[in-house]
This record gives sequence, structure tokens and C-alpha cells, in this order.
Amino acid sequence: LQCSQVVCSLCGTERSLQALHLPLSLLQVTISLSKVELSVGESKFFTCTAIGEPESIDWYNPQGEKIISTQRVMLQKEGVRSRLTIYNANIEDAGIYRCQATDAKGQTQEATVVLEIYQKLTFREVVSPQEFKQGEDAEVVCRVSSSPAPAVSWLYHNEEVTTIPDNRFAVLANNNLQILNINKSDEGIYRCEGRVEARGEIDFRDIIVIVNVPPAIMMPQKSFNATAERGEEMTLTCKASGSPDPTISWFRNGKLIEENEKYILKGSNTELTVRNIINKDGGSYVCKATNKAGEDQKQAFLQVFVQPHILQLKNETTSENGHVTLVCEAEGEPVPEITWKRAIDGVMFSEGDKSPDGRIEVKGQHGRSSLHIRDVKLSDSGRYDCEAASRIGGHQRSMHLDIEYAPKFVSNQTMYYSWEGNPINISCDVTANPPASIHWRREKLLLPAKNTTHLKTHSVGRKMILEIAPTSDNDFGRYNCTATNRIGTRFQEYILELADVPSSPHGVKIIELSQTTAKISFNKPESHGGVPIHHYQVDVKEVASETWKIVRSHGVQSELFISIYISSSPIPPLFPSLPLPNPPYTHTHTHTHTHTQSFPRPF
Repeated sequence: LQCSQVVCSLCGTERSLQALHLPLSLLQVTISLSKVELSVGESKFFTCTAIGEPESIDWYNPQGEKIISTQRVMLQKEGVRSRLTIYNANIEDAGIYRCQATDAKGQTQEATVVLEIYQKLTFREVVSPQEFKQGEDAEVVCRVSSSPAPAVSWLYHNEEVTTIPDNRFAVLANNNLQILNINKSDEGIYRCEGRVEARGEIDFRDIIVIVNVPPAIMMPQKSFNATAERGEEMTLTCKASGSPDPTISWFRNGKLIEENEKYILKGSNTELTVRNIINKDGGSYVCKATNKAGEDQKQAFLQVFVQPHILQLKNETTSENGHVTLVCEAEGEPVPEITWKRAIDGVMFSEGDKSPDGRIEVKGQHGRSSLHIRDVKLSDSGRYDCEAASRIGGHQRSMHLDIEYAPKFVSNQTMYYSWEGNPINISCDVTANPPASIHWRREKLLLPAKNTTHLKTHSVGRKMILEIAPTSDNDFGRYNCTATNRIGTRFQEYILELADVPSSPHGVKIIELSQTTAKISFNKPESHGGVPIHHYQVDVKEVASETWKIVRSHGVQSELFISIYISSSPIPPLFPSLPLPNPPYTHTHTHTHTHTQSFPRPF
């Protein structure tokens, strides 16, 4: 055979080789291995030998591309041998590799090797622990691969989860473990196990599963009561369950409460103590519990009772016949009720009350009370007490209502009597608020006028006194007193008349008579002459005597008892025995006497 001759020729001498010149190629190519299994990451080399006279030996990858030596895929040529080395093989390296030898005539021969790459069981980025929130559908991730694909199973407490009588467990197509509605009791160590039956290969990873439970706050008391301004303190309690243990924080008006002189935090913030409670400490306090599974919050309400305190109450001034509103404003918790008391008579007024005459009415709302007085009278002036009261306590304050009015003349006496040379005081007595300025005038002339000495004015308290010492008839007549304040002007006219002697009594009668006494009666005079009668005087004399005896009355009674002294010598009786209609033995005169007052008593 030609082939054996070639072989022999190869085994013989050089001369015999040169003697044979055959037209067919004498190249033979062989590869050390025809099929190789290689795991991912392993390295392998293949040797290609060309028998004959190869000009070149080349390697081609499974894609038919000529292999160029790189750091990972390296070619080495040694004579008629070429070595292909694949370092750190991967799945993409699998396939049929060709070694091709070419001689000088361009004829080629090749050999092939099949490279099968398989992947060992490989766990990629297996995270442990893996955490889930209670109640959610959990997927425990276990990324395992191999070639051929592995069979994956999950074990919990050394038992395959698929055998556990709980349909919440399932192995998904991606080999992950699904746990529906996971709860705290599902927490523990789960084993992810991979097998390659063809190679008897097995490997596993243990994964810790943690179930986090959202916080749940337990607040034994949600409402608290305290009284302000008494140095009281109140402790609010907030406890929370959850996994991991929740962090507790307190908030007030949206701001985090930090421990200071006002607030004390104890027991990992489970207790909040509010110290020295005042009014503004009242309201909501929010407890918030937080962990990685979520948060919960509840609020406690601190009700701060505040003793009533009157904030606004001021004195008021109004005008007679006007309208005024007295305002009393108070704070407190609970809101206090407000009552009014009129000090002059002790009458009480509460919200909605009206006086019998309808002039006074009280209106109020939410700690503010208004006492309305219309058609104001002078009797409305004085002190008013405002009292704010609640079940916590009470507070009282007072104010004064001042009523302004135009001048008023106190006395109605406008007629005065005197005579020339007899000084007299005419009193102009005025009340007014504010106090009035008082002036005397006569015929628009302000008194006292210049160069007059018999007219003087002087004030005594609220009175303006006009002192007149009449010197002529011109001093008698009309005088005007004018009083003015900012409310108004008032005037009153006074008349000074010339006094006259009183007229005589008349109708004198003897009503009782004895030898030594007599009782007479008479009618009062028709006129006293402008000056009050001081007493009556009776002149008596015996018929035989020229001497008149004066008897004065004690006061102004119209009956007079007369006692006549009789000497020891025998004298005939003074009066005859009764009845005598008119005693002929005596001559009787009655006189009236008046007196004047320099300063008439004012009304």
C-alpha cells in the first residue's frame, strides 16, 4: 500500500525517502485527546502533532475563528507540535476545536477535539441573614448553578420544607424558597442544598431567616389630669413590642422631646415625666415606636386645669343717661363662669340676667362677660365686683364705674331776705361730675365786681357763697349762679328781698283767768316780713299802773300763759271773777319779734 510505503519511507533512510515522490499529501495531524470534560474555572492544554512537512499549524475555535494567542488562551509551537492551553475555562469555551496543518503546497490536514465544559455546583452571592417583615410573602433567595442544572431542595430543622404539612412553603422555579404570610415562628436557619446526580455532586448553604415584627404600642393610660401652678408633675407611660426592639421617642407639637429641666425620660424612653406643670403643658403627647419593620404611634392627652384668673377688668366712666359696657375677661381650665356683683346693694348678675327695669343686661361667652347698662343713672355708679369661678377655684377683682353728669343744684331755697346793713350769705350748692366751676353774676356782671366791698364770694366745699351786706335798695333783686363742667352748664336764679317787720297778731283772746295768771291765745300774723318769727311778746300792766310788764313766749306757739306777781299788801284782785268776757282791769298788748340768721341753714 502507498500508505505503508510512506510509513516505511519515514522509518527508512533519507535516500529511500527521497526516492519516493508521491502525488498525494503525506501530512497526518493528530490531537492528544479527542474529547475532554472540563469544569468551569479549570485549565487544560491540548497538543496537536503534524506528521509530514507542515509549513504551519493553526488552531480554530468552535466559532471557526482562528485562535490568536492571548493571556488566557495561549498557543505554543514546538517543531511539528502546537500546544493549545486554555486557562480558567468558562462555559463559552465549550465546543469543537480544530488543529489544521498546512504544507508547502497549501495542502491541509486537520484533527479535532471536543471540549465539554461543565459547571460545578456554584452558590453566588448567597446573603445571610435575610430579613423579612411579618405578614408579607417572603422569598428566601439562593442562587445556585451547575451544568447540568442542579436539583435544589430546602431543609428546615433537618426536614425538607416540601414535606412540612403547611402549604405556605414552596420552592419556586428559580430555586428560591417562598414562605407565604411569614411570621415570627418561621424564623430560623434554612438550608439550600444543590445536587448534580450525574456526578454525585452535592453542596449547600445555610441561610438565617429573620422575621421582623412592626412595633405595637401599649399605652395603659391615655388621659391625664393635672392642675397648673401647683408644682405638680405627671408621668406618661408608653411601652412597645416588636422585633427588633423598637426605639421609643416622644413628640410634642411635632417636635422631638429631649430631656431637660421640664422633661425627664426613663426606661429607654418608656416613661415621660412632665415637671412643674403649667397651663401651656396641656395637650397631646405623641409616643412613636420605630424599628426596621415599621413604626407605630399613639397619643396621650394631658388635661391641665387652671385656676380662674381675671385678665381684664378696668374702671369705666360714662355720662348720665348714656350707655356703658363693663367687661370682665378671665382665663382658666375649665373655662370659668363669670358673675357680677353691684357693691352698693349686693345685687348679683350672671350671664343672661336682666334687671327688672331692663336697663342692665349681662352677655358672655367663653371666659368673657359684658355688663351692659343703658339709660345710665347716678345710682348706677360705684364699685362692681367681677368673680370668675370654676370647680378648680375662683378669682375676684373690682372696678369702679364713674358717672359724669351736668351740674345739679342741691337746694331749692332761692328766696332770701335782709335789710340795709344786715349781711346775708346766699349759698349756691352744686353737685357735678367732674366738679363744676361756679360763678355769681348779676345782670351778666361777674361778681364780685371791682371797687365793691359789700359783695364777696368764697367757696366752701361744693358751695359758692355770695356774701352781701346791703347798703342800698340797689343791692336787692335777682342774682344768678352759673355752674359749668364739660357735660353741660346750668344756672339758678336767687332773689334777695328787703325784709319787713312782721304784721301784728290778731284775734287775741283770754281763755283762762285767775287772780294771778292768765292764758291768752291769738292768731299768727299774716306776714313774717321775710324773716322767721323768733318769739312773741306780750305787754301787760295793771289798770292803775303806768308800768308795762313784758312777757315773752318760749317759741312761736300761739298760746301764752301769763303769771302776774301780786304784792303782799292788800290789793284788790287783778281780775274779777269769771266769767268776764273782756277783763276791764288790764290793758294787754301783743307784739311779735323776729330774728335773723346771718347764715341761713342750707337745704
